[in-house]
Amino acid sequence: MLNGKQKRFLRSQAHHLTPVFQIGKGGTNDHLFRHIEEAIEKRELMKVQVLNNCLDDKNEIAEEVARETGSELVQIIGSTIILYKESRDNKQIELP
Repeated sequence: MLNGKQKRFLRSQAHHLTPVFQIGKGGTNDHLFRHIEEAIEKRELMKVQVLNNCLDDKNEIAEEVARETGSELVQIIGSTIILYKESRDNKQIELP
């Protein structure tokens, strides 16, 4: 579980990132979760964009993606979800 100081730090680190995945009309599925899990293992911090044509609530999607991938939900800003998961092999980010 991340505390406020760590979330602020991660938000500042994620500011310049572009979204890696987009969730659209099809919503979420196991295939998407597996790809996000693989990508977040390499990056540790990433953005996921929820498109306007997605019928599901972005807050529910964010919670589901974080739960299914074992990552921490850092922030939902607009339609962008920021996720963090400490990498086992590619540790790059040192939390305060």
